[in-house]
Amino acid sequence: MRLQRIEIAELGRLGGPVAVAAHLRSLVPDGASVAQPVAEIVERVRADGDAAVLDYTHRLDAREIERSELDARGLRVSADELDAAIKRLPLELVAGLQVTIANVAQVADAAAGHDTVVTPPQGQRIGLRELPVGSAAVYVPGGRAPYPSTVAMGVVTARAAGVLDVAVCSPPGVNGNVDDAILGACRLCGVERVYRIGGAQAIAALAYGTETIDRVDVIVGPGNLYVQEAKRQVSGVVGIDGFAGPSDLLVALAGELDERAVHNAALDMLAQGEHGEGSLVVAVCAGPGVGDALAMALARLDAERPVDGATFALVDVLDASQALELANAFAPEHLQLIGGGAEPLAPRVRSAGCVFVGADSATAFGDYVAGSNHILPTGGAARFASMLSTRHFTRRMAEVRIDADAAAKLARAGVPIARAEGFEWHARSMEARIGDN
Repeated sequence: MRLQRIEIAELGRLGGPVAVAAHLRSLVPDGASVAQPVAEIVERVRADGDAAVLDYTHRLDAREIERSELDARGLRVSADELDAAIKRLPLELVAGLQVTIANVAQVADAAAGHDTVVTPPQGQRIGLRELPVGSAAVYVPGGRAPYPSTVAMGVVTARAAGVLDVAVCSPPGVNGNVDDAILGACRLCGVERVYRIGGAQAIAALAYGTETIDRVDVIVGPGNLYVQEAKRQVSGVVGIDGFAGPSDLLVALAGELDERAVHNAALDMLAQGEHGEGSLVVAVCAGPGVGDALAMALARLDAERPVDGATFALVDVLDASQALELANAFAPEHLQLIGGGAEPLAPRVRSAGCVFVGADSATAFGDYVAGSNHILPTGGAARFASMLSTRHFTRRMAEVRIDADAAAKLARAGVPIARAEGFEWHARSMEARIGDN
């Protein structure tokens, strides 16, 4: 375990909360730029379609089967393959996924917007209509480990928004097969279109379309640096949820903490560290001995089952208010508040992807079955971005109805503005509606 300890005395040297947050972020090096190779992949897929996707899939993913076999299987997973996969899954996994699907659906439904009408003083009516996009795709990673939970997070939320056409793509393993857990989750979510493709080539294919892969309107989901860079590059062509980098967690501990609470906090930190290289896990400890107790718990648990790749940091602060200031400046993907001093601060949190309050509110529940979405803003993006919700799959369209009386009143206000901006025809267009009013 890579663990850095920042003592109270160092906080003054580092500066205020924003500077300390920046220092913590610097503990995880930025990924090397992949903009150029991703641009080459995107352009080739745009130009050559299926042939390019199959070539990249064979070279980068399905390396242990013959290219002719991959061509024969095709890019799209058949309905028979989906049915066979779910039959091979353990019953307890199917039951767990069903809980995830139900809870995510309930939360997503609550977040769905509704049509509304606004009537300003002049009398015009502005109808605001919430419209789902026509189609969406969920990218589900499959390299380090399969993520069937991501299928539910993306697909169920899109469906709650009213999107009928939802596709899933996931990279095949070296044998050319997508993991059964992912395929089974797709079948449980009622997904009809599943593609055995991954990487930047998958994002390009979904953005532009190929002979086999229909283009979509929105692409969401986590993935490696190549996947996220590809999403960034095609974001002018399709909608995306954001740039999802390595995972991060900040645990704030303050107040009277018993051994169980400290033990649970250590477990939660190690759990988030399992996301691997680039992950950043921070604990902010207020109170005498809290940091020491947590450090000992981390060392003891890590000795049982080491966590490699992630970076861990412990920061000692003076009190819970200082912990909150640092948390808001750090803007974590996940924020846990543990202890009588930290938990009451939840209403004052302003920047976090998702907040977990209490010693039993483990981030791991949010990753799977709590109902909150685990596709969250990373790298400090919680300052301006939100968890995946129905909003990512909808558009707001205004419908304006102005009667003659309202038009006359609005024209008297609008004409001077148009002329001040040098748009005479705008002015005359509105002026014509004044009439005899």
